[in-house]
Amino acid sequence: MANVVDILFPSFNSRVFCVLLFISWAHTQNIVVFQPSYLTTTGPTVTALLLGNTSDISLNLRTVSPNNKTGSIGSPSCVAEVTQWVLTREQVGKTAVRVHLRLDKNLRLCGENETDTDCCSKPLCVLETLQVSACVGNTPQASMLIQAKIHALLVPANAGSDNKTVIPNQVYQTLGSCPCDLTFRACDVRCCCDKDCSVEELKLFVSHCLPGPFGGQVSPAPDYQCSVQSSENSPDWFPFLCVNSPAENNPYLGLFYQGDTIASKPGPSFQRPDMSAPVPVNVYVQGSPIFTSKDQYFTIPQKVLGRCVNSAPVAFLNNFNVKCVTLLHSCPTGPPLQTLPTDLRIKVKNGQGGDVTVDVIDEVATDLGQFISSTDAVASSDEQLVCGNVTLALDYKFYWKGNGITSITLTQTVGTIAFNSSVALTTRYSVEFLNGEFVSEPNSGNPGYQVGRPVIGGIVDTLGNNTGTIQRTSINFWKPVSNGLCSTAEKTQILFGENSTSGCLLPVSQQNMTQCNLLRETVASLQAALITATYVAKSGNPDPLTMTDWVNISSYIYIPVVTQNSSTAMEDTTSSCYGIQSHQHIHVWSLITGMVDGIPQRDIRALQVSYSLSSWALDCGGGDISRCVDPLETQLFPITSSVTFTDIPINTGLPKTRFQINFTEYDCDRNDVCWPELAFPITKYYTGEPYSQSLAKGLILVFFFITASILGTPWRQIRQAWN
Repeated sequence: MANVVDILFPSFNSRVFCVLLFISWAHTQNIVVFQPSYLTTTGPTVTALLLGNTSDISLNLRTVSPNNKTGSIGSPSCVAEVTQWVLTREQVGKTAVRVHLRLDKNLRLCGENETDTDCCSKPLCVLETLQVSACVGNTPQASMLIQAKIHALLVPANAGSDNKTVIPNQVYQTLGSCPCDLTFRACDVRCCCDKDCSVEELKLFVSHCLPGPFGGQVSPAPDYQCSVQSSENSPDWFPFLCVNSPAENNPYLGLFYQGDTIASKPGPSFQRPDMSAPVPVNVYVQGSPIFTSKDQYFTIPQKVLGRCVNSAPVAFLNNFNVKCVTLLHSCPTGPPLQTLPTDLRIKVKNGQGGDVTVDVIDEVATDLGQFISSTDAVASSDEQLVCGNVTLALDYKFYWKGNGITSITLTQTVGTIAFNSSVALTTRYSVEFLNGEFVSEPNSGNPGYQVGRPVIGGIVDTLGNNTGTIQRTSINFWKPVSNGLCSTAEKTQILFGENSTSGCLLPVSQQNMTQCNLLRETVASLQAALITATYVAKSGNPDPLTMTDWVNISSYIYIPVVTQNSSTAMEDTTSSCYGIQSHQHIHVWSLITGMVDGIPQRDIRALQVSYSLSSWALDCGGGDISRCVDPLETQLFPITSSVTFTDIPINTGLPKTRFQINFTEYDCDRNDVCWPELAFPITKYYTGEPYSQSLAKGLILVFFFITASILGTPWRQIRQAWN
């Protein structure tokens, strides 16, 4: 039974205001007060607040009764009595205490001959008045009256059973043939299939049974049943087209059957699933987790869904470089920020039946500027906190060959940090797989490019033996961050199949406008830094030693045609410069070369980079002439880059002749009226079935038409007229 406390206030806002007013008033007067001071409860729990200076307050509980003559309760008392209630307190603030009372008695109604005293002898179990006093020493400061009126809980004798028939889920447990049987071991009225009904009970409602199969009665036979129509009123076609089916065969037969059951599967749960033990692999393939000699995942801190995770498995041939920011209030005591070199020298399975041990190289960081970004790190007081041997970076290098790991080298960077109250520490974790001296690069498909994977670029790397190889590099475009300026903008890789446009802003002053050649070179160098590659890979897994896997990147500058009457400036002035390579456009042509497991494989056929020239002029209009007066006042000009992907059609077909282009009368694809379609289904324009079958069926129809014409009434009249 719930606790009912009735406090009448006009609204919730008024209630909160009154509570705050009580706290403020009690605090200023240095007194305590109960809120509320009187309440009525019908449940076994009571909660109230004691407001004011509660530092030296003690609580006492006793049972009181009104005076027979005056009806008053009397003054509060600091003498506690033994009651059937348990009084507890909880400090919820500096000037508030939550007072909680709980009935220490079972509210179950006693049986007839029961001798247990922990039960209610009457239905009205508790009827008493309680007084809670707040005292300082033996002096009462405030009191609260509680009128308790609690009834016993009436629990049925057969609480463990129910008189309702539980209808199980038909999918997991078979369902009976009488769905209207809802009461267990009792006759349900109008349920004629209820086995609990006697013959006498069925006679009372046998003519009013629930209709339909849900009442245990099969639906009446439909009109197409042969047993429904009589020979007198049935149509002439009925004996040939009626259906002869038994009455048990009805549309609801599948609802009530005794069939097999299937095991119930647990549904989805929001609880944390139990992680199964990792299953080690015999050999490593790209993307498979790396295991330690104890058959556990080899883990280091990584970013998962944008957040840093201290223990994330390392995947074979997957490079990464992440930074994690940790706010420290005290010195770290455990990994990954406090790790001994002996803990890092673990044995890792090499994927070929053996183990390799991580070789740890210790480095001490002298410049902490790249690791500490909080201004509070510079400690000046005597109470500064100094933390030594803090792990600042873990850089792993995995050397691999085939499907195994040959060796692992770890460079651990440690340092000593000092701060007052807190510091923001940026740590770095990286993994790099090297095949000999070459860094393993992730592919963008196998073999063709997959949508959303980076476009692979390359530059020629001439080795000492005059053997040329292609070194991978990225093809980028702008990724503005922070304030959007080109000086702070980052670069992001071009993803295959995704058209994009981005840019950054370059501040230009009048002083820069006086050096247009330098400005043009600056903008051109910014655009050229995006694409350093001279080749682009045809497929998603190119061979660096095979030149046929690469395509040259073409580049040109688009120069607009300017007429004599054009207003476009083609010469430099004191506040304008022309010929600025402000826009870079990357155009990629791709072609579908095949299918692998239903996935189209796309190859890059060509990549072209074009630059558009524009004129930049300082805007001194609108009353703001500061840019043209002050040589250091800057104006922001956009530098943009874009990428477009174009699919080359697989088969364009033979070119149409002039007759096919101009003459459309008999072209069914370009004309609403198609005369050859009138000869369905004999002509080839009918595509509903093979041409041989449509031709045979068409000839059969012609044969039937001729036969009907010869044997029909018109031919008979012709013969009669001839005779």
